[in-house]
Amino acid sequence: MKKSLVVAAFAVCVLPVTGTVAAAGPIESACLRSGRDAASRALCGCIQEVADMTLKGNDQRRAAKFFRDPELAHEVWISQRPDDDAFWNRYKQFGEMAEAYCAF
Repeated sequence: MKKSLVVAAFAVCVLPVTGTVAAAGPIESACLRSGRDAASRALCGCIQEVADMTLKGNDQRRAAKFFRDPELAHEVWISQRPDDDAFWNRYKQFGEMAEAYCAF
C-alpha cells in the first residue's frame, strides 16, 4: 500500500514536468528549427508559453509557418481579408507580449 502511494505521488509530481519537456508546441519547434543565433531552448520555450496564453492552436500553427517563410507573414499583413486582419491583430498582440515577457 505504501509503495503504491509513493509511486502515485511520484507520478503526480514528475509526469507533468517530463511531459512538458518532451512535447514542444508548434511555436517552440519552429523557433528551435529556425537556425537563428538567438534561438535557444529557454527563449523558444518562453515564446511558446506566451503563445499558449494568447493564441489558440490554429493560430499557433499558422504563426509557426512564419519562422520558415517570413514572406508569408508579409502576405497576411498586407491582406485585406477580414480573417487575416483578425489573425494579424492576435499575432501582433502575441508578439508584443512575447517581446516584453521573454526579454532576457
